[in-house]
Amino acid sequence: MTSIFRTAMGSDFDRLHPRLRRRFSVGLAGGQACTGRGVMDRIWHGPAFVKPFLALGATRNILVPRAGRSVPFVIENVPYLDSYGRETVTFVRTFDLPGRARRFDAQMVLGPRGDRILDYLGTHQHLATDLHFHAEPDGSLLIRSGEHRFREGAVDVRVPELIGATAEVRESYDEDAGRFRIRVDVVNRYVGPLFGYEGSFTATYTDVRSHGVRPGLRPVREEARA
Repeated sequence: MTSIFRTAMGSDFDRLHPRLRRRFSVGLAGGQACTGRGVMDRIWHGPAFVKPFLALGATRNILVPRAGRSVPFVIENVPYLDSYGRETVTFVRTFDLPGRARRFDAQMVLGPRGDRILDYLGTHQHLATDLHFHAEPDGSLLIRSGEHRFREGAVDVRVPELIGATAEVRESYDEDAGRFRIRVDVVNRYVGPLFGYEGSFTATYTDVRSHGVRPGLRPVREEARA
């Protein structure tokens, strides 16, 4: 079965750990969705002046405005066709922080050339970035972001490096623990580390044709521009 991730990675996909291959095979062809449940050992922030920007992004479910330790979380990867007919996979992360749960939403589609993933961020998909997937020698997955673009109405601009950031995601499978491990680091070229989290989780799979996409999981607004 071909997922958007297998298509983007080509033969490199086969170098991933078998558990990662299954997790990133979720898609309409296979008819499966994946739900991960676990604990973030740490959610961290950079300098204090970063917090207002994180709080602003959190109004559209982009990034997480609070730090914490041992935070329960869920990640939902559900495939569906968006309103433009593109196969899309949700990456909706819910962090059960004290006082209020916080979400970090993303929806991924195959890039127009088929060699990368296009990641739309937030409830209204105002931000988009190219993601490059690579299998590491140990079978883990490394994801690096490219440039960010902001879209709203007629506005379509590249986010300058001065205020933008790059993300690096490392996901692996721990055979001894029987868990996936994940680490995310978001860094600004000039300021340094801005935000990140690391933890572990287990995964279960469901038939998306039977369960569908639960209400509230899809974005409020969808962006056609790639």
